[in-house]
Amino acid sequence: MSMKRVMDPGASGNDSVVTEFVLLGLTKTPALRPILFVIFLLAYVATVGGNFSILAAILAEPKLHTPMYFFLGNLSLLDVGCISVTVPAMLAHFMSSNRSILYLSCLSQLFFFHLLAGVDCFLLTVMAYDRYLAICQPLTYSTRMSWGIQRALAGMSCVFSFTNALTQTVAVSTLNFCGPNVINHFYCDLPQLFELSCSSIQLNEQLLFVAAAFMGVAPLVFITVSYGHVVAAVLQIRSVEGRKKAFSTCGSHLTVVGIFYGTGVFSYMRLGSGEASDKDKGIGILNTVISPMLNPVIYSLRNPDVQGALRRVFTGRQPPT
Repeated sequence: MSMKRVMDPGASGNDSVVTEFVLLGLTKTPALRPILFVIFLLAYVATVGGNFSILAAILAEPKLHTPMYFFLGNLSLLDVGCISVTVPAMLAHFMSSNRSILYLSCLSQLFFFHLLAGVDCFLLTVMAYDRYLAICQPLTYSTRMSWGIQRALAGMSCVFSFTNALTQTVAVSTLNFCGPNVINHFYCDLPQLFELSCSSIQLNEQLLFVAAAFMGVAPLVFITVSYGHVVAAVLQIRSVEGRKKAFSTCGSHLTVVGIFYGTGVFSYMRLGSGEASDKDKGIGILNTVISPMLNPVIYSLRNPDVQGALRRVFTGRQPPT
């Protein structure tokens, strides 16, 4: 494989700087590439179509103009963005013998992936807070989750995630890449770039640790505490139907949280554990492809309001007044 390098004017001897990386992708077998192309193209179309369908249903159905569905609509947009950061480039590599990605393109992919995944993380936390207020504090729910507060929470999620994504990307840009430029993955991410660095990654690992605590551990603790209160409140509901309805709305969210955090933990817990393996690619597919594709199914599967809105969107019927 080719390895483009340029001489560093400030370096001596044979030191050079990598200007592009080579993504090995999912397979080295040429015969499998067309098959994988079709599979992931269908997955991409299904994800984009499913998430935009959820968004259309939320916009078209007045009954869904509530805080929970406002955040769900934003989550659908994030899922489309997240899969669009990785899969189109992977599809292009399936159909080409050139698997290189420019250094700046690699950093851009890294930035947008962490930006969108970060907002996703915060929005899942906000949705847990929304369920806590709706079930445990119903009398003050409308004031504590007003339209202005909804926008503020979504905006803060974007600001926090942007700050983290920019910090991680700038920190990676300070690393020297002078050796092998082959990434055993289908997209650029921190663990794979750390392995290729010729300079110390101590600062980068510290920044990632802080980000994991702030954007991973803290939100997960908040979600757990919120749902602890929710479960306690739901168990006090005397009506079986009422308990079932409350748990059904929370169950979808908890399923998405489990998939999101489960894949995230496995993606980054292996830092410093050696070379990348095919397991990382499997986790990457689950994180960037399967999870965004399943989210619309999970949220609509046991939700009659969403199902009714989707039927009206596809049939062109007007919502009941």
